Amino acid sequence: MRALLSVSDREGIVELARGLVDAGVECFATDGTRAHLTEAGIGVRPVSELTDAAEILGGRVKTLHPTIFAGLLARRDQPDHLAQLAEHGIEQIDIVVVNLYPFGRTVLEPGITLDEALEQIDIGGVALLRAAAKNFPGVAAVSSPTQYASVVRDVKSVGTVSPETRQKLAADAFALTAGYDAQIASYLSLQAGKLFPSRLTLVFDKKADLRYGENPHQLGAFYADPSLPGATIANARQIAGKDLSFNNLLDLDAAWSIASDFKTPTVCIVKHGNPCGLASVVDLAEAFRLALEGDSVSAYGGIIGANRIVDESTARAIRPGFFEAIVAPGFTREALEILRTKKGFEIIEVPPSEAAERDGAAAFDFKRIGGGLLVQTVDSLEEDRDKLQVVTQRRPTLEELTDLLFSWRAVRHVKSNAIVLAKKHALIGMGAGQPSRVVSVEVALRKAGERAPLSVMASDAYFPFPDGIQIAAQAGVTAIIQPGGSIRDEMAIEVADRHHMAMVFTGRRHFRH
Repeated sequence: MRALLSVSDREGIVELARGLVDAGVECFATDGTRAHLTEAGIGVRPVSELTDAAEILGGRVKTLHPTIFAGLLARRDQPDHLAQLAEHGIEQIDIVVVNLYPFGRTVLEPGITLDEALEQIDIGGVALLRAAAKNFPGVAAVSSPTQYASVVRDVKSVGTVSPETRQKLAADAFALTAGYDAQIASYLSLQAGKLFPSRLTLVFDKKADLRYGENPHQLGAFYADPSLPGATIANARQIAGKDLSFNNLLDLDAAWSIASDFKTPTVCIVKHGNPCGLASVVDLAEAFRLALEGDSVSAYGGIIGANRIVDESTARAIRPGFFEAIVAPGFTREALEILRTKKGFEIIEVPPSEAAERDGAAAFDFKRIGGGLLVQTVDSLEEDRDKLQVVTQRRPTLEELTDLLFSWRAVRHVKSNAIVLAKKHALIGMGAGQPSRVVSVEVALRKAGERAPLSVMASDAYFPFPDGIQIAAQAGVTAIIQPGGSIRDEMAIEVADRHHMAMVFTGRRHFRH
């Protein structure tokens, strides 16, 4: 058997080469890989012995040679192929071990130029893997250090790489090269200023198989976007608790997105993707207590998100309740000791990341529809207070304004039609996902109950009729923030003025379906 080794990632290559040599496999390697193996005391032959040609163009051309590709692509079950190999004095190559230049990781580094990125586009390695994978009935295409152990095990036990292993390796190799090309295409499209290219190519790496999907009869898996290296759920670390489920991950992502959207210490409690509790105050433990008061019934079995390191007092406040999980940027030792006593409680840490996030595809929001994909840029919140328009006779007080801004930030995380009631930087009522906006107002008021008087209200879109404003005023709501833009805005303003309410238009809608 013959093997060709050419790797940029040297992890595990010494052990692999030693295992292959010990099993009697004749190994050839490109110059950099061969030098590394020679230092480790493993004798492998240079690729130039196969090609009778030295590496040229600074290593750009080393394996792109008919002798190598004929040895890979010749079908072992075709006598004429084997006869042509013999005629030209070419030997078969049975194993190719290649990993590619780290293009995706390189372009995430700050300050990388286009020229530097282009140098990280692997040509020979991709060609070798594709050739080996195409001919997998006779050739093993080894594309990752995670595959080395199974290859050596097969060679030592049966004298070759088993057909089943070769087919799995081929599938992995084509997935790798497809993803690699997708990363390059995405990068070059963005460099050319094409935010929405004619063909959208996406790459996701599998992180885990899940017990099931949203429901037990559905299969599920978790994939991560390698172009988003920052502080995300995909990059989080699980400290304690049972394996995360499909629904856990959805709600953990929502909890983290909501909590980390606020600058002051914030805690949210998420149930089915919506914040049923949310508070943003100076003390994190107090933020949790206020968030729990927002809707203590719905919070049962929910997921907690915090945007500060969880301390002992916050952990003690959390411990008595029943919650599925918590996600935060960190936990003190004392907090962990307390939270670990909660049986089955999942503790997730999303540490801060200094990695730069890519623009473009990494900032897209995707929604799947039958037969296709809807793509949009991520909904952002405009911070400019000067663009807020007071449309009523009464202006909001300073206290109302701070609560209006809190509720406006909160409402964009609630599913439409979204209504949020807030008081003293805490959510006290929420209406979500209703076909009618006035029904969302009614649900939010019912949740708020006796706390509704002197609260403020945020709506993710305009009020098509003033009925929602009317019932909010009757319940004691004193100020409203909404986008405006309805043909009946004047009617809404008239109702607000009649009840001495303050109302602010933002000019920006925040639908979330």
